[in-house]
Amino acid sequence: MTFHEIRFPTAIAFHATGGPERKTEIVTLGSGFEERNAVWANSRRRYDAGTGIRTLDDIHAVIAFFEARLGRLHAFRFRDPLDFRSCAPQATPGPTDQPLTAIDATTFQLAKTYLSGPSSWTRTIAKPVAGTVRIAAAGVEQHSGFTIDVTTGRVTFASAPSGPVTAGFEFDIPVRFDTDTLTINLADFTAGELPNVPLVEVRQ
Repeated sequence: MTFHEIRFPTAIAFHATGGPERKTEIVTLGSGFEERNAVWANSRRRYDAGTGIRTLDDIHAVIAFFEARLGRLHAFRFRDPLDFRSCAPQATPGPTDQPLTAIDATTFQLAKTYLSGPSSWTRTIAKPVAGTVRIAAAGVEQHSGFTIDVTTGRVTFASAPSGPVTAGFEFDIPVRFDTDTLTINLADFTAGELPNVPLVEVRQ
């Protein structure tokens, strides 16, 4: 499988439904108490892009995109309509939004931390949107001295930065079609029945 650096039609993705999925095993003991175990360390997102289809032109665009990806074979970029920035959806990304994960002294991985109360989870961001990434070192925005790989989300400095490295950005999610068959009935479509176009996040 290869990854196609192309984004699923944004206008259709804007009305898609879906979100994060986790896998938890729950065992109920004889006493009635539960034992819970997180099978997955990280969540995985699922979407139905069919809810974003509004016109026959949208159907045509999805069919063309599906055929060009050879069904489930090739993954691609998808913009989550509710979670696509390092900050809140209606805010503007700033260079101090998110702390980055250090790989070595000069290389850092874009990441987004979800914080609620005393708990948090950090998500690796591998598909930033070109032209949106802002970097800061020790709280000061940097305008040179580093490169950004928008296919991996890695930031590489020419020399080790002084102080914590942070970033603000927009990002896409790597997904693939979760079906090798698109079933579209125009009679049902005009009557209000939307086709099912399942997408699932791929781990990288």
